[in-house]
Order: sequence, then C-alpha cells, then structure tokens
Amino acid sequence: MSTDIENLFKDKVLGHPAGLFVLFFTEMWERFSFYGMRVLLVNFLTMAVIGYNPGWEWTAENAGALFGTYAGLLYITPIVGGIIADKFIGYRWAIVLGSLIMTLGHASMALETEASLYIGLGLLVIGTGFFKPNIVSVISEMYKKNPEKKDGAYTIFYMGVNAGAFFGMLLCGYLAERVGWAYGFGLAGIFMLLGTLQFWLAGSLFGDIGKKPSVVHEVEIPQNINEKHPEDRPEATDDEEKRNPFTLLDKILIAICSILGVGYLFNDPLSKIGGVDMFSLLKIGSLEGQYVAIIIGLIAFFTVVTIRIIRYTKIVRDKMIAFVVFAFFTVFFWMCFEQGASSLIIFARDSVDRVLSGTSAIIFNVVNTLLTVVPLLFVSYVLYVLWKKTFKKIPGSNIVLVTCFSIMWGIVGWMLNRDFNTTSYDISYKAIEKPVLDDQGNQKKSEKGDLVYKYVAISEQMTPMSTDKIVDRTVSIAEPVDLKVGDQIKVITKNKEGTEFGYLDKDRLEFAIFNGEKEKKDNGVVRATVTEVKENEIEITVSWFSILNSFFIIAFASMFSKWWESKYNPSPSGKYALGLIVMAVGFGLLAFGASGLQEGVKVSMVWLILAYLFHTLGELCLSPVGLSYVSKLVPSRMVAFMFGMWYLGIAVGNKTAAVLGGQIENITKEYSLSTFFLIFTIVPIVAAIIIMALNPAMKKLMHGVR
Repeated sequence: MSTDIENLFKDKVLGHPAGLFVLFFTEMWERFSFYGMRVLLVNFLTMAVIGYNPGWEWTAENAGALFGTYAGLLYITPIVGGIIADKFIGYRWAIVLGSLIMTLGHASMALETEASLYIGLGLLVIGTGFFKPNIVSVISEMYKKNPEKKDGAYTIFYMGVNAGAFFGMLLCGYLAERVGWAYGFGLAGIFMLLGTLQFWLAGSLFGDIGKKPSVVHEVEIPQNINEKHPEDRPEATDDEEKRNPFTLLDKILIAICSILGVGYLFNDPLSKIGGVDMFSLLKIGSLEGQYVAIIIGLIAFFTVVTIRIIRYTKIVRDKMIAFVVFAFFTVFFWMCFEQGASSLIIFARDSVDRVLSGTSAIIFNVVNTLLTVVPLLFVSYVLYVLWKKTFKKIPGSNIVLVTCFSIMWGIVGWMLNRDFNTTSYDISYKAIEKPVLDDQGNQKKSEKGDLVYKYVAISEQMTPMSTDKIVDRTVSIAEPVDLKVGDQIKVITKNKEGTEFGYLDKDRLEFAIFNGEKEKKDNGVVRATVTEVKENEIEITVSWFSILNSFFIIAFASMFSKWWESKYNPSPSGKYALGLIVMAVGFGLLAFGASGLQEGVKVSMVWLILAYLFHTLGELCLSPVGLSYVSKLVPSRMVAFMFGMWYLGIAVGNKTAAVLGGQIENITKEYSLSTFFLIFTIVPIVAAIIIMALNPAMKKLMHGVR
C-alpha cells in the first residue's frame, strides 16, 4: 500500500509535490498579510490626526514601543504554538487555527479604534504562534523519505515568503496611503482569510501528513541543519546528555528570565502610552524599574546558559560557546536592520523627496510596472500549473486561489492605471508667513545667508490676526483628476510641516470636516486656485521603498548562494563581520545624504534606495549563517533550548530596533538626522571589528566545523 508521502510525490508541479505549492501559497498570503500590516503600523500611528490621510499622531517613541513589543512577541509565541501542535492538534489544524486568529486580528485593526488595535495585535501574535512553526514542520514531514529534494523545496517555499512580503507591502501600502488606512489593513485580512480557506480545502491532498500530533517535535528549518553528518556533530554521547538534565535551578532561572523578559515587553508600551509601570518598585535612582528587571533577567539567562554549558566536555563546551557568541552579535545586526519597520518609514515619509515629474515620472511608472507585473505573472504561472495538476482533486482550493489572484490583478491594474493618469497642477493659496527661530530666539538663516520662514496655510476655519503677514504660496499637487486653470478647489496638508497638499474630492472633504468636528480641531481644509496644468508627476508612496528588500533578496540570493559554495567562502566570523559592515555602509550613506539638511529641504530618494540595497546585501551575508550552526555546534539535547536562544536574540534585536528607532524625532531635534543614522553606522562597524578580532579564537572553539 502506498503511503501519503508517496502519493504526494506522484502529482508533481515543477518537480515537487503539488502539496508544496499549496503550502507556498498559504505562506505567501500569510506573509502578504503580515508585511502589509507591518509597513503601515508605525506610519499610521505617527501620522498627523488632521490631514489628507489622518492617523493618530502618536510620537515615534510611543509607536516604536508598541511595535517593538509586537515584533518581539512574534518570536516567543511560536514556542508555545509548536508544543500545542505536537501534543494536541497536529500541524495542519494549528496552521488553520493560527490563520483564522490572524484573520480576526487584521479585521480588528481595520476598525481603527485604540481597543481594536491592541486586540488585533494580540490576535496576530497568538495566530503567528500557531502558524509560523507548523507550516515548516509539514514540509519536513513531506520530505522525510526524499531528503535530497529538501533544499529545493525550501528554496521554493521561501520564494513564497518573499513574494508575499513584496506584494503585501506594495498593495496594502498603496491602498492605505491613497485611499485610507482601513483599506490597507482590511486587504491584509481578506487575503489571510482566503489563504486559510485554500489551505483547508486542499486537506485531502496531504492525507494524514501533519494531521496527527507527532510523538517528538523535530525542529526544522531550511538548509538541512538536522541532517546528521558525523564530522559536524558535537562529540556528545547519549550517556553524556543524560547526565546533563535540566535541574530545578535551571528551570527556576529560565522561569525568572522568561517572566521578566515578557514582563518588560508588555511594560514598555504600557508605561509610555498608558502611564502604567509594573516595575516601579524596582526603580533604582534614575534607572527605571523595567531596565532593572531586564538586567536581572539577563543575569539569570546568562547564568543558566553558563551552568549548562560547563557541564559538557571541553569540545562540546567550546562549540556551544561559539554559538552563543554568534547569537550575541545577531542582536546588533537586527537592532540596525529592523529600522526598516520604524525609523526608515518615518524618514521616507517626512524627509525624502518622493515626487517625480516629467521623464522621471514616466521612467518610474514603467519600472514599477515591470517590477510588479513580471513577478505576478510568474506566480500566476505557478498557479496555472497547480490548477492543471490538482483541479480534479482539490477544485475548491484552486477556485479560491484564482479568486485571490483575480483580486490582486484587479488592484494592480487599478494602481498602475491611477499612476499613469496622475497629472501635476500648480495651485496657489493664502498662508501666514512666520520667522523660524533658533534656541536663542533669533531668526534662523539658510546656508546662503537667507532668513528662514515657515508658512501656515490659512484654512476655512482660521481667522488671521491683523498683525499676521499674509502671502500667496504656490505648491504642486499630483492627482488623477481633470482640473483647469482657474478652478477653485479645496486641499489639505499631507505632512506635519504643512508643505505638501492633497486634493479633496467630495468624499474626502466630507471626511475632513467630520474628522475636525470629532477631534474638536480646525479641520485644515484650505481653499486654493489652480494656476497651471503641468506635465506628468507622481508621488511615490512611503511603503514602496520597503518592497526593495524583498526585490533585492530575490535578485541577489542565488549569487550569494554560489559564493558560499565556492572556494572563496568566508569563515562564519567573516560572514558576520561582512554583513555588519555592509549594512553599516547603508546607514552611512543615509547619514551622508542627511548631513547639513535644512528645514523644509528633503533628501534624494537615491540615498534610501542605496541604503535598502546595502541592508539587504548585509542580510544575505549574515542571516542564513547562525541557524545553520545549531545542529553543528549544539548537542541534540540542547538544540531546542539554543533555538529558543537564537530567536530570543532576534526578538531582543527587534525590540531594541523599535525602541531606538522611536528616538528618531528626539535625536533629530536635539542633534540632527545625520547623527541618528551615524549611530547605526558606528555600532555595527564596532561589532564587526570585535567579531573579526575574535576570528582565530572562534575557529579554535568550533573545532573544524564549517
């Protein structure tokens, strides 16, 4: 009798079981939803409450505190989700349950109330805990009898990850910024729901694979790290591992650091946003209680790691120390890299010149069309092949997928048509001219010696004082509407500085008036006159820059893979140092581009594009390295513990990144924007120098493991 695994390998799509591509699309829609929401959250929270696309006008510090906690928890809940799947419900039901919970989370966030935001983020964290570890476990079970095809399977699967991230940030971001935040959050939820449905309807394709809880959970990640090669395994016998059980002291220390760590994650946004400090009793002088708790938690954590490591033989101990060093430096990488979810979003919105006109606008539209349509055509082809092979077996799943792609093609067509038909207009409006003063009360001067002024647009609800100097101001707006010279229109500011404006159609005008009444503030509606119809112009969305990471990964991943397989393959320490330095170059370019920036002047988008390029190249150097050494450097009894430590390092990096990213406004105000980016230039360079200095010692500790 043939097994479920053998049956899976009978119906192949591009050389792999059709079930792999069901998982490909399931992961794609989950990543679409996750990254679609991720690229919006900080932007939404920090956007002005009165404006073209109003947000909540939180400080960057508060937004970073909340996002950092969310990002940190995403690496903790999968531990619990994996255990529940192993012992009670199985991988497949865990995936479905996680997907449904995440769908509810996205729906909650689309309501745009403070309570629904917190509930939505909580549901997303819980849902990810069920989804994230178990979809990869299904692939592991599928390929148990075909380990030689596992690398190719993971390559295909992670193409789905990047495709989902790419389209999620592109489309959710575009809808949110052009139409409204609820549409962006809502689209993420719609595709999460449809992705869940297509996976559930494809259940018959898998038979019993992933359906029943496994007796022993096999930790599985790409790169075949669980393949046992004698030369790569630590010299730890079963007897030795039995002599090193988790003692009561170990468990107590793990409990202490876990409670304090999770407590800090919740306390940070609670104390900053809600004024509730759970660790107030631990405060020592000017040092906040939550930071005292973190110090205690770190001491407990490193103590348990140390006392467990020293119980092993010298060779095993050395290898585990090497892994701990890698995990430690991982924190510094993610602390800088994950600025892409916080400070770089704010930077792109407020400090980057995102307006292109004339030939530049046409070139961008053509490039953006190719960048969008070509990958979508490729993924649609995969769906076509899957349909041909599996429609008779899983018709419902295929129909849902076609529905998903029909929606996506429709949104892409609408987006591209809107951009190609956007026209630029010069408009004039009345504004109050006010001098910009320095800390001493003197009027600032530009580098050319000219006096610096700011201009406050006169809204319909504003009554200027007799002493105000009223001037005519001219700005450009870019909208897909037909206007003529002399048309009287109404506009509203798009940014906090009041230097950019958006056209108010009937619906937006009604909402602006309603929003002003709700907030009990001036609604910001400004009367303007069209003075000139200009050439094509486009304003690039803030979220567009975030897709560059996924694009560059797809473009350069194969090159780096070949490099690692060549005779020029660097040592692990070399890869770490290279990744940190290359990423530092990206921030160095941003620091250079932002140097000497005057008020009202914006940075060329070229600097941000180059930064994302170098950040991605750094990620490709460092990100795949650490996890691949878990099974090579760690005895089997400690694998799960060290996996937890590795993901803890990423969680700490994500939380630290958001906390530091939230300081962009404070550091820019106190020093400069260039100084802020210099921090993320210097720190990884110092870390790279240290780990390169440790290279000889690391080679000895690794005892020949490559």
